[in-house]
Parts: sequence; C-alpha cells; structure tokens
Amino acid sequence: MTNAIEKRLADAGIELPAPGAPVANYVATVKTGNLLHISGQLPLEAGKVAETGLLKTDTDVDRGQHAAKLCAINILAQAKSALSGFDSLERLVKIGVFVASAPEFTSQHLVANGASDLLVEILGEDIGKHARAAVGTAVLPLNASVEIEAIFSLKSDQ
Repeated sequence: MTNAIEKRLADAGIELPAPGAPVANYVATVKTGNLLHISGQLPLEAGKVAETGLLKTDTDVDRGQHAAKLCAINILAQAKSALSGFDSLERLVKIGVFVASAPEFTSQHLVANGASDLLVEILGEDIGKHARAAVGTAVLPLNASVEIEAIFSLKSDQ
C-alpha cells in the first residue's frame, strides 16, 4: 500500500514535508490500540503558516480550501512519520476541521472539502473516505485560517 500512496503523492506533485514539532505541552501523534490520533495540523508551508486570518466572505473559500489542503498534507506527513510509512493504515476514520471565520461566514463545509478531497485522492476511496466535522471558530493558533485533526484506524497485525 505504501507504494500506491507514494505514487499518488508523486502523481499529484506533493512532497511531504518533515512533520512539524509541537509548539506547546502535547505530542504530535498518539497511537493507542488500533488508532492513531494526529494533533491539529496548521496550514504550514516551508515551515510557516501560509494562510492566516479570518475567512469572511464566500470569496475566501478558495483560500480556505488551500489552507485545508496544506493541513491534510501535514496530517499525511505526521502519519507517515509515526508509522514509518503507510502500510499499517487501515482507514481514515474522521477529521475535525476548524475554520477561523467571521460570524457571517457559513461555508466551513466547503473549506473542509479542500482536505477531504485531497485525502481521498491520495489515500484512495477505501482508506480515505472519512467522517468529519467542520466548525467555525473565532481564532486559531498563530492566526492560522484552518486547523485539522485526524484519527486513523490501523491494521490489527501491525
């Protein structure tokens, strides 16, 4: 499976970055039983937050989707690092998408599609289809526009 996921990453022109280190008193990933929990990932690109500030109008959906894609790429980087590859992934169970948005912005679900679409494209339908929540919030760490957490189930023989 690792080869299929790596091939889809290459075909999409995505090179996974080094996983980001936690910036406070927590760990980036926790493996417990057959679950891998990945702490909230920001839209980091080249080590910096690429999309900042509140999303305010429907014209901000594209910017939010770009941020969500970057978060998804960082989720994949964390998973690959924690598991030394992708072979033990059974399924992406759920993502939680937090969108820094003004009260009048109601397209959090469309922003979340940036991550959902990328994760299904890279992981494939069987592994990548997932449950999710997309919520608006007043502010996120480092003024990021989007933050996403993830839960993966792992094969029992791993």
